[in-house]
Amino acid sequence: MAPPTFMGLSGRPLSLAVSTVATTGFLLFGYDQGVMSGIITAPAFNNLFTATKDNSTMQGLVTAIYEIGCLFGAILILMTGDLLGRRKGMILGGIVMIIGVIIQVTAERNATPLAQFVVGRVITGVGNGINTSTIPTYQAECSKTTNRGLLICIEGGVIAFGTLIAYWLDYGASYGPDNLVWRFPIAFQIIFGLFVSVGSIFLPESPRWLLTHERYEEAERVIAALRGYEVSSEETKLEKAVIMDSIRASGFVGRKTTPFKALFTNGKTQHFRRMMLGASSQLMQQVGGCNAVIYYFPILFEKSIGQSHNISLLLGGVNMIVYSIFATVSWFIIERAGRRKLFLWGTVGQMMSMVITFACLIPGTPAAAKGAAVGLFTYIASFGATWLPLPWLYPAEVNPIKTRAKANAVSTCSNWLFNFLIVMVTPIMITNIGWGTYLFFAVVNACFLPVIYFFYPETANRSLEEIDIIFAKGHVENMTYVRAAKELPYLTDAEVEQEALSYGLITSTSRDDTLNTVEKRISRSGSEDEVVNEHGLEAGFGDGINTAPQAGKDEEIVR
Repeated sequence: MAPPTFMGLSGRPLSLAVSTVATTGFLLFGYDQGVMSGIITAPAFNNLFTATKDNSTMQGLVTAIYEIGCLFGAILILMTGDLLGRRKGMILGGIVMIIGVIIQVTAERNATPLAQFVVGRVITGVGNGINTSTIPTYQAECSKTTNRGLLICIEGGVIAFGTLIAYWLDYGASYGPDNLVWRFPIAFQIIFGLFVSVGSIFLPESPRWLLTHERYEEAERVIAALRGYEVSSEETKLEKAVIMDSIRASGFVGRKTTPFKALFTNGKTQHFRRMMLGASSQLMQQVGGCNAVIYYFPILFEKSIGQSHNISLLLGGVNMIVYSIFATVSWFIIERAGRRKLFLWGTVGQMMSMVITFACLIPGTPAAAKGAAVGLFTYIASFGATWLPLPWLYPAEVNPIKTRAKANAVSTCSNWLFNFLIVMVTPIMITNIGWGTYLFFAVVNACFLPVIYFFYPETANRSLEEIDIIFAKGHVENMTYVRAAKELPYLTDAEVEQEALSYGLITSTSRDDTLNTVEKRISRSGSEDEVVNEHGLEAGFGDGINTAPQAGKDEEIVR
């Protein structure tokens, strides 16, 4: 019997289709980050929306109101995502974005164009907030443990490529008639929205979501299709049993969603601390100044460095090429360098870049201002290689199974809330304090260093169980969690179980119950389809860390 199919695909081709649709959603995310940068000061745009002409406050509001919509979309998924499902969430997000775009591009002079445009921006933002809260979860839950981390870093890189497309489309459209200058770049994102919405219709639902909702036969079919198994095969049954095991261990049996109060517990599991670590990474990504550069790069060149609008757009496009190139760096070093080092290196790079920028703007001469351009280029290079992907990866790793979905949604809300704040105040800061804007961001980045150094434990090359052990060890032995991560050796699954028993994370009774759930084990050393432990597999539709047994470990037990 052949494996079941979706769109006529199964196994690796189906997984590739899932990744393609998910990645397109983040391409759209990046496109929206950059599209207004070349439009907001364009004469054709300002002549129609007269309130934005030479008004930095209104320019900031029109640009930043989109982030409020994104925040509302993230909150919507926080409240209803577990009930709605991943696939339907993506379909809804794409449709809402398309509706918002249509409202924006149909604004006319003889009505109230600015009000209509702002409403369209908010609605488009709601759709993007839905997508950015849903797509990473869906991608994770349909991926193998061994490639989730890489996939999220690729998604981070694709954000940069989306911004690159927006910048160059803005530049090309600037040579056209007035309507083309701003309507076409905004309307172009409908293509991405259609791809995400229509593509999601034909994709399978997340198998973990199906099992959580007790739709067992559908889940078996999806598992078999994604892995290329037969529905009745032992591999399919085992994978289903392992996921169900993780759902039981997480307290999800018979419950459609995790209660909010679970986010605020501490003890050995440290749910609240782990949620705050993930949310703080998203906060720091935004207040570090990234969107002050991404959104307003052409404006920075016009007002701070004194270039023409055309040259500023051109340099903005070149800057996005640099951004995209450096965004791919993380794909190759994320596991080798580790999260902490990349956080620290990126922060130092961003801080020094802002120092260069404000120092070169102080003299107020054209020659010195060129040095500021160098600072902006080095900033975006540092950000693209480090802070762009890490805040999307770190919350998914550091949060445990029970609270991961909601904690990640909280992190996304943090992202959009502070995204709005920075996008709103940046043009006002540039107008009123000039080079002091860059001094402010340099100081803010300096403040990140002690927070990361003292509070962020390393998660690279750790399975989710090991991260649970890190926090249990720190709590029980009354040591910092950074130190606990350093002192804890890399553990086999058997050693993880022993440590979990010793720290009281599980009991011998629950362990025996779990072992009885899965009576068979599959040992295929060296195979890329190696079955992993219960947390690794759930988050493997979840955690991004390779927890597959190494060759020779024939005694691996699926828990």
